[in-house]
Amino acid sequence: MDFGEIEEFILGKIRESRLPSLSIGIIKDDELIYARGFGFRDIEKGLPATPRTIYGIGSITKSFTALAILKLVEEGKLSLEDPVDKYVPIKLNPMGIVKIHHLLTHSSGLPALGYAEAYINGALGLDSNWLPLATPEDVLAFMRNAADWAVAKPGERFFYLNEGYVILGLIIKRVSGLPYEDFVKEKILKPLGMTRTYFTAEEVLKDPEVAIPYIIDKEGRHILSRFPFGITADGGLLSNVIDMARYVSMFINRGELNGIRIVGKELIETAERGYIDVPWKIIGDEKYGYGLIISQNFHGRKFVEHSGDVGVYTADIAYLPNDRIGIIIMANAQGYSLSMIGIHVLSKLLGHDPSELRPFMLESITKKLEGVYETYGSTVRISIQRQGDYLVMRSSTKYTEETTILVPDEVRKDYARFYALINGAKVPAEFLIEGNKIVLIYERFKFIKRE
Repeated sequence: MDFGEIEEFILGKIRESRLPSLSIGIIKDDELIYARGFGFRDIEKGLPATPRTIYGIGSITKSFTALAILKLVEEGKLSLEDPVDKYVPIKLNPMGIVKIHHLLTHSSGLPALGYAEAYINGALGLDSNWLPLATPEDVLAFMRNAADWAVAKPGERFFYLNEGYVILGLIIKRVSGLPYEDFVKEKILKPLGMTRTYFTAEEVLKDPEVAIPYIIDKEGRHILSRFPFGITADGGLLSNVIDMARYVSMFINRGELNGIRIVGKELIETAERGYIDVPWKIIGDEKYGYGLIISQNFHGRKFVEHSGDVGVYTADIAYLPNDRIGIIIMANAQGYSLSMIGIHVLSKLLGHDPSELRPFMLESITKKLEGVYETYGSTVRISIQRQGDYLVMRSSTKYTEETTILVPDEVRKDYARFYALINGAKVPAEFLIEGNKIVLIYERFKFIKRE
């Protein structure tokens, strides 16, 4: 298989978003058919990234936590229907009983309390809002009055709740009698041969190939940083492409790898069931399972994914269980969405044009619409620039500048409609696209793209 086009795409995104490095692995059946690193794991020393390079995997850790819970279910030590307060002394929602299932699916009815954001920003020196929560028990103490913030009954609404997965880690500890980290090591990491997947700074410092964590500042400079050790069941693991390939292969093989079974097939299927809609959708029908996001319509196929982000490391895993294909991507800074890279690569591997999916279509079209536009006789001149999923329209004189945000409404290859909010009213901006000729109809004017 020729990976040249995929490599060109990845290099383009690394350059565009100034990522220091990225490591990627592609699985087919039980084989790692492609693995390599791009860029520098250490810019100052000029050390390249490889498939062995260690990165933080952030919230992909949640799938390990969910798997550990399912292991305890399989052992008969707890039930997914157990109330959370059976194991930890906290009431989370006055509108109903919060069960383990609700924490796994982020459907407790409790909105995010921001512990992880405050902790990471404080640990990395990005914010003065210092929140020194050194243990899961500290997080539990921080949450003592959290029930006052509940906004929905359990099971009604999705709110991504890092704190909920910290509580799941505590439940694992109290039910198994082992620290959360030790349980994950004994029941998941060691059986899968994931010998270079770590929780602690002590382990990471001994490894010779760890990616330097960077923050990319507003000017695009790479600022040396650190990993926010202290986060645990919600995002504390560090790993590498080779180890994570084993992990993803285990899911593809329905809970087993090389004759070693981690959990039963039925429990893997339970984890991959979509229980509640998520607000951010790339494919369009995504729901949350147990530490995993699931779509049933990725080019007509079942698709399972989760990403992670701890400010200085980002990661993504995705797989198609029926096609037995998977992907692992890791980077040592925030940059272009690794979820988007994963979806692009998997689309290509299936022989599909990624632009069939709306986010890629939107990205392609908004880039094409950037430029300078003029009316008849060049009487009025505006510029349009892409900013994320939006367009920013500017008109300026020597002393003034007017800026208007254009929000996407309908996007096709030959036509795009955006709208601006003017005095509370939606004013359409229509782009007619014919090859390189682009016409904009906005308010009273017709503009033609000149450059």
